[in-house]
Amino acid sequence: LTGLKEDVPPLLLHVFRSMVWVYSIITFLPWYLISGTSAKQARAKRVKARSVSGNPAGPYRAMHSQNQLVSQLYVAMDTLDKVFAYAVQRFPHRDCLGTRELLSEEDEVQHNGKIFKKVILGEYNWLSFEETFQLAQTFGSGLAALGQRPHHNIAIICETRAEWIITAQACFMYNFPLVTVYATLGGPAIAHGLNETRVTHIITSKDLFQSRLMEILGEVPRLQHIIVVDSKPSSWSGLPHGIQVHNMASVQELGSIHLMSREIFTDGKRPLSSDIAVIMYTSGSTDIPKGVKISHSNLVAAVSGMAERIPGLDENDTYIGYLPLAHVLELSAELVCVSHGCRIGYSSPQTLSDQSTKIKKGSKGDTSVLKPTLMAAVPEIMDRIYKTVMRRVEEMSRVQRTLFVLAYNYKMEQISKGYSTPLCDRLVFRKVRSLLGGNTRVLLSGGAPLSPATQRFMNICFCCPVGQGYGLTETCGAATISEVYDYSTGHVGAPLVCSEIMLKDWEEGGYYSTDKPHPRGEILIGGPNVTLGYCDNEMTNKEDFFVDKKGQRWFCTGDIGEFQPDGCLKIIDRKKDLVKLQAGEYVSLGKVEAVLKNCSLIDNICAYAKSDQSYVIGFVVPNQKQLLSLAEQRCVRGSWEEICNHPDMEREVIRIITEAAVTAKLERFEIPKKICLSSEPWTPETGLVTDAFKLKRKELKTHYQADIERMYGGK
Repeated sequence: LTGLKEDVPPLLLHVFRSMVWVYSIITFLPWYLISGTSAKQARAKRVKARSVSGNPAGPYRAMHSQNQLVSQLYVAMDTLDKVFAYAVQRFPHRDCLGTRELLSEEDEVQHNGKIFKKVILGEYNWLSFEETFQLAQTFGSGLAALGQRPHHNIAIICETRAEWIITAQACFMYNFPLVTVYATLGGPAIAHGLNETRVTHIITSKDLFQSRLMEILGEVPRLQHIIVVDSKPSSWSGLPHGIQVHNMASVQELGSIHLMSREIFTDGKRPLSSDIAVIMYTSGSTDIPKGVKISHSNLVAAVSGMAERIPGLDENDTYIGYLPLAHVLELSAELVCVSHGCRIGYSSPQTLSDQSTKIKKGSKGDTSVLKPTLMAAVPEIMDRIYKTVMRRVEEMSRVQRTLFVLAYNYKMEQISKGYSTPLCDRLVFRKVRSLLGGNTRVLLSGGAPLSPATQRFMNICFCCPVGQGYGLTETCGAATISEVYDYSTGHVGAPLVCSEIMLKDWEEGGYYSTDKPHPRGEILIGGPNVTLGYCDNEMTNKEDFFVDKKGQRWFCTGDIGEFQPDGCLKIIDRKKDLVKLQAGEYVSLGKVEAVLKNCSLIDNICAYAKSDQSYVIGFVVPNQKQLLSLAEQRCVRGSWEEICNHPDMEREVIRIITEAAVTAKLERFEIPKKICLSSEPWTPETGLVTDAFKLKRKELKTHYQADIERMYGGK
C-alpha cells in the first residue's frame, strides 16, 4: 500500500506482531492439514504450459492439451443452440436470467444545480432456463415471420439485459448471424456497421432508439424492421418510409402462432458449426471499427477453454452481468455461465453497488441484493474500486488505518506463501468484500492489462482470486487465463486448453525467441477459437490471419509477450504503441501509462510522442479530490477547469509523476516532460475511450492537437 505506513509506536507494533506470531504457531498445523493448502501450493507452482516442439518460439500449449486442443464442451454439442438446449434439458426449472424490479425513479438536485436521476430497485425477478428457451424460440419464430432469413445478418444495439441474451439465443437457434455494435460508437460508425453487414432487421431499446438510431435511419437504406425490447409500447413519428417498429412481446406472440402452425421452425435451418454466429464490431481503439466474423465452433471452443479455468463451476453459481454484451469478454463469460446452469443477474455500472451514481442513498445496489459468486471486470473498473477504497483508508483514524495496513501486509505475506487468512478476512476485510456482495469467489479481469498493485489489492481485500485473462475479439476473447490457485502477479496465465501460442521475432523492437532468460516476441494465437476474419476487408485479413500446413487458423496480435519458466505468458509491449524518438530511443507508450496509472493523483493518462521530437508528453485526467487538495496546498484558486489549466498545477503534477516514474524505474526518456490536465473525464460517451475503456489514440490526438503543438513548442 504505497504511501500508507504502520503509524503506531514501535513497542506496540512489536506486541502486535508477537501476538500474530503466537496465533500463527497455534493454528498453523491443524489449519494446514484441514485446508489442503499443500496441494494448492503444488498446483500453483507446477508448470502450466510448455512448448510442444521444444523450440523456445513454441507453440506453447497447456499441459492438459499437449496432444490435442479442446474444441467442444460436450460431445456432439458443436453449435451454440445445441449447448443451450442441453443446459435447458439439465436445468429446466433453475433460475437463468434475472432483472431487478424498478420501484421508483426520481430526480435529485445536486449542490451545483445539476440533476441526477436516482432509482430505488426491488428484488430480482427470474426467468427459468425453460422459460428463457421458450421466449427465445418464439422470438426467433416471430423474426422469421417478419422476413428474417437464415444466413442473413440481424443487428442488436442494446444495453446489457436479459432481452439481449434471449435475442442471441433466438438468433443462434434460427441461424441468424447476430451483428453486435457498441451503442457508444457514434452515428457514422454504427451506420457503417449496419450497412457493411446489410441488415434489414435490428433489435434495440427505447432509449438507444431515441438517442442513437433515430438520427441515422436515413443513412441505412436496407433497414425495414426495428424491434424495441422494452415492455411499454410507444408510438414513433418521423420514421423514414418503409421502416416498421415492433414491440418484442408482439413479435413473440406472432412467433407463437407460427410455431403452433409449424410454418417456420424446421431442422433444415439449424446452424452448422462452421456457420457464422456473431459478427462483432470491435470497439475501434486504433481505427474505424472492424466486424469480426465468429463461427459457432469458435465460440463453443472459447467457452470450453474459459470454463476449464473456473474450478467448481456449476448451477450453484451466480454471475452479475453489467459489462457491454457487445464486448467479447462479457458475451463469452455469459455463454460460459448459461452452458453450466449458472444464473445471471443483470446490472449496470450506474447501479452496481450501494455507492453507484443512480442508486438512491440508503437503498441497495445490485451486488448487495444479488450477492454474486462470479464477476468479470475490466481493469478500469478495478482501478476505480482500488482508488475508492484507498481514499477511504486514508480518511480513517490513525488506529483504524494502522490496523488495516497491518492486516493487509500480514495477508500479503501469507498469500505469497500460498496460505489463507480466515481471521483477517472475517475481522478486517469483510466490510470491503461486501462492496461486491460478500460471496465473490472468482473475479475475471480482461480487456486490458491489470496492474500488479490492483490485482494484489483485489486478491487481499475481496478475499478471492483474480483470474487475469488475455485475448481479443479475433480470438473470441479467449487465449490465456491465470489459474485461481496462482496468486502471483504480472502475468496473464498459461494458454487455455482451446488455444496455443507462438512467439514471432520482431527485429525492429529487439525481441527474439532466443532472448535470455526468457523467450520474447510477437504473440501469435492459434486454435479453434481463432475467428474467420473481418467483414469485407481482405487486405487486413491477409495481414492479421494465416492458416498453417495443418489447416489451423492463427491470428497475429501485435502484442509482445514473454513466456515464464512455468509456461505463463507476460505481456511486455505492443508494436503499435512503440515510438522511436529523435535520438533513436524506443518508447512503449502503454508501458509508461501502466506505470503512471498507479499514481493516486491520476485517474487516466495517455502518453504521446512524435518521432521528430526528443521527449514524451502526456494528457492526464487528474483525480479531482487529490488535485483540489494539492491546489489548496499551493494556494491555487478558481473553478475546476481553471485549476486544471493553471501552469503551477501542471508543474506540480509533472513533479509528482516524475517521482512515481523514477520509483518504478522508468528510463529518463520514457518520463513525460510536459503534460496537459483534462478537466473532463474520458468516458465511452466522449469518444476518447472504447467501451472497455481502452484509449482511442487517434481520437485523443485529434482532441488535444492544440495542446500537442503547445507542448512541443508550436512545431
